[in-house]
Amino acid sequence: MEDAFDLLGSPYVVKDDGLAAGKGVVVTDDRDAALKHAWACLDKPDGRVVIEAFLDGPEVSLFCVCDGWRAVALEPAQDFKRVGDDDAGPNTGGMGAYSPLPWAPEGLADDLVARVAQPVLDEMRSRGTPFVGTLFIGLALTSRGPRVIEFNARFGDPETQVVLARLLTPLGGLLLAAAQGRLEDVPRLRWSPQSAVTVVVAADNYPGTPRTGDPISGLAEVEEVATAYVLHAGTALDGEGTLVSSGGRVLSVVALGDTLAQARNRAYAAVDLVDLPGSHHRTDIALKAARGQITV
Repeated sequence: MEDAFDLLGSPYVVKDDGLAAGKGVVVTDDRDAALKHAWACLDKPDGRVVIEAFLDGPEVSLFCVCDGWRAVALEPAQDFKRVGDDDAGPNTGGMGAYSPLPWAPEGLADDLVARVAQPVLDEMRSRGTPFVGTLFIGLALTSRGPRVIEFNARFGDPETQVVLARLLTPLGGLLLAAAQGRLEDVPRLRWSPQSAVTVVVAADNYPGTPRTGDPISGLAEVEEVATAYVLHAGTALDGEGTLVSSGGRVLSVVALGDTLAQARNRAYAAVDLVDLPGSHHRTDIALKAARGQITV
């Protein structure tokens, strides 16, 4: 392990090689912190750890609906994994996202399908295990070109919230075509020209063991903010019928706008109306993109 750190250098990227609810990765310049996380991974029953090279450049999330032969890409999004503003603190399952990506190269989705998704589908089919479903690709657009960070076989939040908020083509018809192996018959997807932003409201102490059972109020007032709405994740009704928190990422507030800045303003205006004791959220979702501060 020390040899891997010496070879790859800082920043150190240490991953729990197993299910970790989106919290198994540490990216740090602190060698001691990296070693501590690595040993914590190995101390688990059947524990394994992966040491990776750090990837520079902005991250991109791409969902592809697949029918075993063909992949149809949805529009890319970007999410925010760290718990705090300016990417401070530990990784989470995602604290917010936005779409589209005004800084992305033209034709990015089509290029990633040709270079990444389609070869994966072709290889799986050649092995006798054709993939039908949603292929999630997490990438970094590095100085050496796109590099895959992860694959998953599902829709994932918070990116799904903003991508589907902009999709005008009926999702049900797209999924049915994939299930029936006829994506080649589906016309090019239609998209809203608006931008979408989602902000996650998290419980006290998340991404550690979250405090639960706190009452949630203000959701009715969110409806007064143009285009804004709430998606529930870690919520429940208690014995008296009161809406309370029941998980770490409690809810997401989604809003659209004619510009990314307008979508941000609406989303945060709605977040300010949500009352959850001890909760926290990032205040910089899509901020750099709205200011034109991201380049590839």
